[in-house]
Order: sequence, then structure tokens, then C-alpha cells
Amino acid sequence: MDYLKYWTPVVVVGVAFLGFYLGGDWVWLGIGTFPVLAFLDSVFPRDFGVRKIQNARLANIPIWLCTLGPVCLYFAFAWRLSVEDLNGWQIAGGILSVAWMGVIPLVPAAHELYHMRGLLPRIVGHYGHLCIFDCTRDIAHVVGHHIDVATVHDGDTAARGKSLYAFTGRAVIESTRYSMRMECEALRKRGLHPWHLRHRVYRAALALLIFHALLHAIGGWRANLFGLAAQLISRVWVESFNYFQHYGVIRVPGAPIGRRHLWNHLHWFSRTCGFEITNHADHHLNSYQAFYKLVPHREAIPMPSVFVCFLAALIPPIWHELIIKPALKRWDAEFATPAERALAREQNRAAGWPDWQSEPELKVGQAHTVGV
Repeated sequence: MDYLKYWTPVVVVGVAFLGFYLGGDWVWLGIGTFPVLAFLDSVFPRDFGVRKIQNARLANIPIWLCTLGPVCLYFAFAWRLSVEDLNGWQIAGGILSVAWMGVIPLVPAAHELYHMRGLLPRIVGHYGHLCIFDCTRDIAHVVGHHIDVATVHDGDTAARGKSLYAFTGRAVIESTRYSMRMECEALRKRGLHPWHLRHRVYRAALALLIFHALLHAIGGWRANLFGLAAQLISRVWVESFNYFQHYGVIRVPGAPIGRRHLWNHLHWFSRTCGFEITNHADHHLNSYQAFYKLVPHREAIPMPSVFVCFLAALIPPIWHELIIKPALKRWDAEFATPAERALAREQNRAAGWPDWQSEPELKVGQAHTVGV
């Protein structure tokens, strides 16, 4: 049964393909899965189950399908444009459908592939990110985020008080700049010019050029234009989801990374459709750990569905007052070390938030191990 759970996102991609096959207003089917998944993930109880999976090859089939499927969905969109004169409403539905599939399930699936040790999975994971217009995303993620998570140096960790709108645009820019800088430094260490032809940005650009050439061959210039719109929407959407998994958590730079240094969203559909990317704590302790081996952190502060967090963050006062401030207040008291609490107090002050550490009724403890 545990193997079948991860075929849920394959069904989601299949629904999007069906929409483009049927055409007309049916092209909205892909994006239509967003409110359905949001509702189901919110009403289902939290899922703390540990998966009983032994066969890695069988478990990884959905990963491959959910990396390659959303890429091919762009071609399905281009084909539909070539055989039907879609109106503006239908074009919007097509753009949003392929954009959403580039967020869920593509990014979690590609993320799993480029964390594997094999060359082929890493290559497919890299170029699966065609859908989000960023085939070098793994550089900032692996080299930067996994080292700097929850510190001021991590572009994926939003400081307290920052809104989703202020965070997302800057995160796109910082992630891109960091990837380029790290690749340049890697080439320089090998004795090459920082912008040598081996720089991955050139291969990324070539991949995007080939991708759009195929879109044009199938659906003409409109396929290029609408495909690019979907890619850029996906990119922004993906960065916005980082906001919820790391918001406001504090770690002293250079200190050990613990399970407490990010938020988990342990609901059934977010776990399965995200290939455990919302059950993320163990992944930061061992980035090569397979998604189905990640163990839910039962001792962590429970967070709402990631879909609820996203929708709440669209209205910052709701996100801050009803969800994240209560969680961070408890985090400071129960999970932070003294050094982390000091940094948290500074961030609270800079954000104009209350100094809840001074409240007499707040019982302050201390994190005892790296795993907390």
C-alpha cells in the first residue's frame, strides 16, 4: 500500500494531460487539482506514518514519471494550441495548469533525483527544472541551502516579519546569483576562467533553447510565449513554497543542523504529492536519504497543511498572527538554544514583534541534541 501512495501525484499529472487531450475549458483540469488537493490535505488528519518500502526501484518509478511528465505536458499544451484556437480564458487555464505541475509534483520529484548518487538521476533532475526556467537550481540548493539553512546566509530562510511578497522576488534573484557565483568559483578552483565553456549556465541555456525550439515546432510562437509565461510563474511559485518550510527559524552560523531547524507539514496529500518534501527534517541531516525512509518528527511543533500556509500567507496579517507567531513563540521557548534565542529576540525586535521571551508565563527550555 505504501508504494501506491506515491502514485497519487502521477494521477494528478495524468489529470492535467487529460485536460489537454480534451481541449476547450477542460485545459483547466490541471490547475483544478490545486483547490482539490488543498481541501483534502486540510481535512485529512496528520500523517505520522513511517513507510514500509524496501524496493527502491519500484518506489522510484513515480519519481521519474513526475519529473518527465510535467516537461512533456508543455508539449501537450503546444499540441493543443496547434489543433484548437483556444480563447483567452482557456489559454490562462493552460498556462496555470502546466505551471502548477511544474511546482507539484515536478520540483519535489526532481529534487529527489538530483540528491541521488547516480549520474543519470542527477542529470534528469537538473534538466527537469526546464519547467521552472532554472536548470542550475540544484547548485544553490545543495551547496548553499543545505549548509546555511536557518541562518542569515540562507536565501531560502525568510527572516521574521518578512511577507511572502517581499521574500519571493528576492529569493529568485538570490538563488540565481548564488548558483552562478558558486559555479564560477568551482571553475576557478580547477584553474579555469570563471565563465569557461564548462560553466553550467551555458548547458542550461542550450537546454532551454532546445526545449523552446521543440515547443515552436509543435505549436508555433504562441507555444513559446505561453510556455515561457508558465515557466516564470512556476519559478516564482516554487520559491514561495520555501517560505513556509523555513520561516523565522534560527540557527547560529556554523552550528550543527538539527531537525528543529525547519517546519514540517505532515499531512497525507502534501507528503505523497510532494514526495515527502514537507517531511523534510531528516533530509537535512542526511541529504542522500531516500524520500520514503524519512521519519516524521513527532516532537516538532505541528503546522497546518502547506496549502493552508500558502493561502494564509497571501494575506500577511493572517499568516503572522494566526499561524507563524504562535509557532515561533513556542519554538523559541521549547526548541531554541540560548544563542538561538538571543538571535530570535533581535529578529523579533527588528520586525516590530513583541518580546515574548520576557513574558513571565513563558517557560523557556533548551534544545538538548542536534536531532531535536
